[in-house]
Amino acid sequence: MDRRDFLIISALTPLAATWATEGHAAARGSGAAAGHTFGFSADGSQFLLDKEPFQIRSGELHPCRIPVPYWRHRIRMAKAMGLNTIGVYLMWNYLEERPGVFDLTTDRRDFAAFVRLCQDEGMWVLLRPGPYVCAEWDLGGLPAWLLQDPEAEIRVRAAADPRYMAAVRRYVKKIAPVVRPLLVANGGPVLMVQIENEYGSFGDDATYVDEIRRAWLDAGVPGPFYTQDGLAQVKANRTNVPGGAIGLSDGDAAAIADCRRAFPAVPAFIGESWAGWFTAWGDSGFGGIGKDKSPILRGLMQAKLSFNIYMIHGGTSFGYWAGANSADDGSGYTPDITSYDYSAAITEQGRPTASYTAYRSLIDSYLDEPLPPLPAAVATITPSPVTPRAYASLWDNLPPALPASRTVTAQPMETYGQNSGFVLYRRPLSGYTGATLHVTGVHDYATVFLDGAYQGGFSRVALWPSYAGPLKVTTGSSLPLGDAGTTPTLDILVAGLGRVNFGHYVDRKGITGQVSLSDAGALDGPLTRWQTHSLPVDEKFVASLRPAISDRDRGGLFFRAALTLDRTGDTYLDMSAWTKGVVFVNGHNLGRYWSIGPQQRLYCPAPWLRTGRNEIVVFDLHRTAPEPIGFAAALQSAYVLTNRRSGKVLDVPDESTAQGVQLIQWPRHGKANQQWRRTTLSHGLTTFANSLSGHHIDVHSESTTPGAPVIQWPATRGANQQWRLADTGGGYVKLVNVHSGKVLGVEADSTADGAKIVQQNDTDATSQHWHLDEV
Repeated sequence: MDRRDFLIISALTPLAATWATEGHAAARGSGAAAGHTFGFSADGSQFLLDKEPFQIRSGELHPCRIPVPYWRHRIRMAKAMGLNTIGVYLMWNYLEERPGVFDLTTDRRDFAAFVRLCQDEGMWVLLRPGPYVCAEWDLGGLPAWLLQDPEAEIRVRAAADPRYMAAVRRYVKKIAPVVRPLLVANGGPVLMVQIENEYGSFGDDATYVDEIRRAWLDAGVPGPFYTQDGLAQVKANRTNVPGGAIGLSDGDAAAIADCRRAFPAVPAFIGESWAGWFTAWGDSGFGGIGKDKSPILRGLMQAKLSFNIYMIHGGTSFGYWAGANSADDGSGYTPDITSYDYSAAITEQGRPTASYTAYRSLIDSYLDEPLPPLPAAVATITPSPVTPRAYASLWDNLPPALPASRTVTAQPMETYGQNSGFVLYRRPLSGYTGATLHVTGVHDYATVFLDGAYQGGFSRVALWPSYAGPLKVTTGSSLPLGDAGTTPTLDILVAGLGRVNFGHYVDRKGITGQVSLSDAGALDGPLTRWQTHSLPVDEKFVASLRPAISDRDRGGLFFRAALTLDRTGDTYLDMSAWTKGVVFVNGHNLGRYWSIGPQQRLYCPAPWLRTGRNEIVVFDLHRTAPEPIGFAAALQSAYVLTNRRSGKVLDVPDESTAQGVQLIQWPRHGKANQQWRRTTLSHGLTTFANSLSGHHIDVHSESTTPGAPVIQWPATRGANQQWRLADTGGGYVKLVNVHSGKVLGVEADSTADGAKIVQQNDTDATSQHWHLDEV
């Protein structure tokens, strides 16, 4: 009986997983001494490590989102919180960017080195290699080159699309020799290997899931395995694997009990306890603020049930790797921001939050051994602002056009083997007399030029009117074109944002539909015979730029600044004065920025800086004149708002986290219910989210009536949660509501503790003046 048969039988007798793992270790002879056994109790109720009950207390870290020199620091932060395991996603598209070309050793791709660091720090590992991972990562970790064929299918069995499963098996076969020595039975820290991810939310084809399990078995990785799904999905679709444990997406101790009743032969655990949330461009604030998992964790710790906190530290989706969400027909597209801070217990920059302190104390209360101390914090710096200068134009650095035979119609970038960046579609319009341009399927943001003159743009993403109006960017499919000569050149420059990482929509980038003209006389109808230029705008592209600008008034410029440092430290580049683009520091792609927010600051880790001269390069789609780049120590600043008349501060009474609670003024005491996270949106608009509850300052029921209560309420993107700051002198401002035009004030001009906050007509009373103190 071989190893595979043991795992199949273990669906009926889970202890076989332990025996098989133990026997596998013994077969290694001298190496067996370093191995452990890991499996499941005979009744499926518990995990067993070396035949003893074992509680997995895990936190999720993604090595691809963390600078390598900080790997150990983040692992130690997790350990100091009382965790004993690290959950690790592997992003297939990060390891195989070109078909058959793997990189498993360079920088953040060396996942084996990360796993060994976990072991060095006394931590176990849950390995989550996909092939699909979700993770708010581009295409959920699936390679974009899978989409080169317009008929390609993903996440399907071999019989449905043999090319997909062949690519999966190639991936598994390549990484399996790296994974095998890391398994617990072979002396490594990997307790279990996850098969696929949340497939029950996608389909119900048990054959597909088992084909992936078989790929691992055929590659010499015997498990133990587990799957990850929502409770309702795994119960309905039976997307677990034979003999495999079941990880649940969120949930609590009761969900584990429910799952055990449905699947009594194997253990269940909370495979992802969502301790924060992701954020999309255009959101009115950062997701997950104020989320508290303490009650869930307390129940799990009391019952000694296993869990994986997602995320314990999110990190950063550097470069173009951030994902997106949409409906299954592609509508409602929302691309994720560059930061993957996730409002996790450990910030993007590696600092403990109030949640970290609370979770650490809670977990510690159930453990016998004292927790290790926190590692030293990583130093931060906030240099003086720098103002770059324009030094190159995209239009003077176009690579040769793709073969004309392949560009008769506008095609997405995947057709041409391009993974990310930009695509330029160019066509002369002979006989032009004016027209309306129609483009279906702009994925995801385009700027349009006629003989170099800016005409406007297209956005797949919903935009604030304050952004779309001045830039003439439409979220529709039609754009009027202006006057030009009789044979102008039409340029459509398309920026791809994150590919959808959850659901059924297969998201290609560039132009995915048809381009046509109307009201154009002889040019009416679809446009063909394009000149198409592939523009990855990656590190290699930027390094080879020719310093030339033939038209300084045309958007699409590269700006460069020197930053001189006498010491290094982590910092954030404040891009709030810029419009939309990407930033490189010393050749490292920090990622995308966009003035629609909520993210305005890009994380730059200290290892990417150096003493002396540093180079910052900014590529902006719209700006033709530079603006200063500031620096900050954190992704977002928190403020205390102090009233000029009373000297008291804006407060959520009784530290409430309930929505709808009316705000008051109260003497300052320094707690989180008096701290407000300010988010700058486009064109000077601001939102404030409470640091404790995560709710926004909101005018109740979108009222325009003077005296309407000002409350805390979940983010809605509504104008009643948006404020303009008007200077009143002496460091004070008025908060003017965008929806009503009224200002934030203290009811009846009161100076009393607990006086209520309302919106008022602007009388310039000092009770309507507020000072923002950064904390």
